[in-house]
Amino acid sequence: MVTLAAVSSKIVLWGATGYTGTRVAEALVARGAEPVLAGRDHERLATLGATLGGLPTRVADVGDPQSLETLLGAGDVLVSTVGPFSEVGGAAVGAAVAQGAVYLDSAGEPAFVRRVFDEHGPRAERTGAALLTAFGNDYVPGVLAGALALRDARAAGGEPKRVDVGYFVQREEPTRNEPQHGTGKGQGFSRGTLRSLAGAATAPGYAWRGGTLRAEPAGARMRTFDVAGRPRHGVTIGGVEQFALPRLEPGLRVVDVYLGWFGSASGIVHATSGASALLHRVPALGRAVSGLAGLATGRASEAPDPDTLERTTSSFVAEVFDPAGTLLARTRLTAPDTYTITAGLLAWGATRAAEHGVRGTGALDPVGAFGLDELTTGAACAGVVPDTR
Repeated sequence: MVTLAAVSSKIVLWGATGYTGTRVAEALVARGAEPVLAGRDHERLATLGATLGGLPTRVADVGDPQSLETLLGAGDVLVSTVGPFSEVGGAAVGAAVAQGAVYLDSAGEPAFVRRVFDEHGPRAERTGAALLTAFGNDYVPGVLAGALALRDARAAGGEPKRVDVGYFVQREEPTRNEPQHGTGKGQGFSRGTLRSLAGAATAPGYAWRGGTLRAEPAGARMRTFDVAGRPRHGVTIGGVEQFALPRLEPGLRVVDVYLGWFGSASGIVHATSGASALLHRVPALGRAVSGLAGLATGRASEAPDPDTLERTTSSFVAEVFDPAGTLLARTRLTAPDTYTITAGLLAWGATRAAEHGVRGTGALDPVGAFGLDELTTGAACAGVVPDTR
């Protein structure tokens, strides 16, 4: 256990009784923090608080933003794991902005990420709030890998113009007679994650092309990365990288983020990418598809199968190219499963912010908020380390 020094700011964890929230609560306690557990269900909160050593609890509901605002003061840290963020995430951001607090979340939905930077960020600058959206598996490892690769490219005297970042997961096959103890046998993602993925498929996306942020449907491009000696396909998505990396390297013309979770189905995702733009242009059709996706994900277990997570590892690749397309630098990172990463990163980020604050106000990126060296250390605490294979 890492002992936390005297913390000057309160940490509030909203959504503590959900799967991801509980993982974050456990990780915070492991770092010596005593967060206030907040959510809708008093009984579940009380049970979790008692299990974790008598943590304080507060009832707060997305339908009553004031109930969340009253938990925060200027400089306090709010961690939100309540999703889908595009539907209900705005309440937590608004509360943090109103109170001048530091905000971190587990979002992975590109449309929500862009809303935090474009809409909430300017208001946060005026109130002194600091917003760190998608501070988990989505999208801290890619930002870190990209920043490290850019540093190497600059050190070698190169002229970085393009960065490609890829996210991948690998799962070992179970042995023939291995028992399956978890709920949702074989399920690698929680119900909340699956709902967020379904929502992202019907929402408008974006890309950094030609030195500016442009609208673009998810899956518009596909490419292959070398991951642990194997070719792996990925399709483009919006992330934090499109905001963060041009801040580090203003001359970048292209930043592409590729999601490699679909395996052999990546080609299908790419081929049907235009459908998401149609769904956005025809709201009724988009609502119908979202409803069907909600029914499908509703059958999933709330929690992923722990046996499946135990067999899961994550890989992150960042490649930097010069104007001629020559590879200047490559960084590879490896880590455990996505939920271990997210819990560890949010716990580190929250405790670090509570004890030392962050650099700047408004919508921040991980490197800008903590510095590259500190972020590298924090990521290692969550198991995100250089891949030496």
